[in-house]
Amino acid sequence: MSVPDFFTYFAPTQLSVGRGAVATIPDILAKQGHGKGLVVTDPGLVAAGLVDRVTSLLDSANLPYAVYDQVKENPPIEVVEACLNRYLSEDCDYLVAVGGGSSMDTAKTAGVLATNEGKIGEFFVAGKVTNRIPFTLCVPTTYGTGSEVTPFAVVTDDNHFKASVVSPNIIPQVGVLDSAMAVGLPMPIAAATGMDALTHAIESYVALTTSPLSEGLALHAIRLISKHLRQAASSSTNHFATEQMLIASTLAGMAFSQSRLGNVHAMSHPVSGHYGVPHGVANAVLLPRVMNYNKIACPVKFAEIATAMGEDVSDLSPVDGAECAIVAVEQLSEDVCIPATLSAAGVDPEGIPTLAADAMKSPNTQINPRSTTLEDVTLIYEEAI
Repeated sequence: MSVPDFFTYFAPTQLSVGRGAVATIPDILAKQGHGKGLVVTDPGLVAAGLVDRVTSLLDSANLPYAVYDQVKENPPIEVVEACLNRYLSEDCDYLVAVGGGSSMDTAKTAGVLATNEGKIGEFFVAGKVTNRIPFTLCVPTTYGTGSEVTPFAVVTDDNHFKASVVSPNIIPQVGVLDSAMAVGLPMPIAAATGMDALTHAIESYVALTTSPLSEGLALHAIRLISKHLRQAASSSTNHFATEQMLIASTLAGMAFSQSRLGNVHAMSHPVSGHYGVPHGVANAVLLPRVMNYNKIACPVKFAEIATAMGEDVSDLSPVDGAECAIVAVEQLSEDVCIPATLSAAGVDPEGIPTLAADAMKSPNTQINPRSTTLEDVTLIYEEAI
């Protein structure tokens, strides 16, 4: 597969990385000279005490802020609108997202509405976000989406369709990667978000829109995830593995910001939108099935993925090496206790026609390495059920 003759790369996010990195937040914000921030998060993180680790720093630095803590998984439009209302009513002028992809995407899309006229549905068309969102600082508490560095934000519309706002104007200005904010993740969340990051990296690496920059970022993310996800997910004290996973997630986010994704994400978004299945779980179940479908289109790249995952494919043909990559993904998914099938995750087989129709609406199918039809997607769903 050849890379495009021309490509661009834009990565404006400043990263603060390391155990205890949240301590840098007051200085970062003070240098911006803003007045009042809105901390965007969810009730679970408030209860876990993670939000207090950030707000206590703001209190100590006498930095004024308000809190919106009603973010939901797969955030619906009404959550984005409620977040915006809180931002406006509190007269805020910057955003601090503390959480996983849902919190970060809520903050980013509320920011779109704060600086651009219109309703959120109007921004699901590329090129509609003409103004930069307010200064946004993200503190990931999972190692999944990489939203702290991406030009994407996903919102669930009124028809349970997960739609994306896409613009370089929504890339956050700062990301803070602190292992102390993610080291205590419960196994199901750690597993799902880690497999989400792996899916980002693999899909980016084989996408038709790949480039040398995105390939390098994606391949190293695959190496790090394969080496550290098991340890990070199975321990509440392993800061090193957790930090490596946070870095891997960011690398994967930087990679797919350049290349976008493929059939796994096209198919997983409807699964989450219609059945509430965690995004990373849907990705993990679908990933080896889509890899199996795609392997004939780029077997050498899949063999390279196998090598990055620690498999010795030196004496194998590219096709056999590609098969090793699929087996390695399945083993990693099993080791971190991901459900084996979509039905085990709560998907009704009778919903496949609706899921397949929604999947084909995604532009990700157009850059998948193997051409894809509605019938192809339907068969993959059936295999995954």
